[in-house]
Amino acid sequence: MLFVEEFFLILAYSVRTQLAIILGLVFFVGTLALGHHFAETLHFEGTLAPLADAIRPYIEMRYEYAAWGALFTFFGVAIKVYLKDRKHFLQC
Repeated sequence: MLFVEEFFLILAYSVRTQLAIILGLVFFVGTLALGHHFAETLHFEGTLAPLADAIRPYIEMRYEYAAWGALFTFFGVAIKVYLKDRKHFLQC
């Protein structure tokens, strides 16, 4: 139980960790929404019109990979900052 209390106490005082977690979630949701919007508004005229239906899943897949990458990167930053702040708070 001591570990859980320590975790939430350091998380409450570590603004940089909170910011990294929030930015990770915002970029994840934003990138997924942007990719879905771009894929849905994609259309071609004439004989290339069926090509849009074939390309749409690949565009969404690329944006999904980018969203997961942003989420994992920001969580990695949050972990690094948390460990630094933990060391700083427990040292005092």
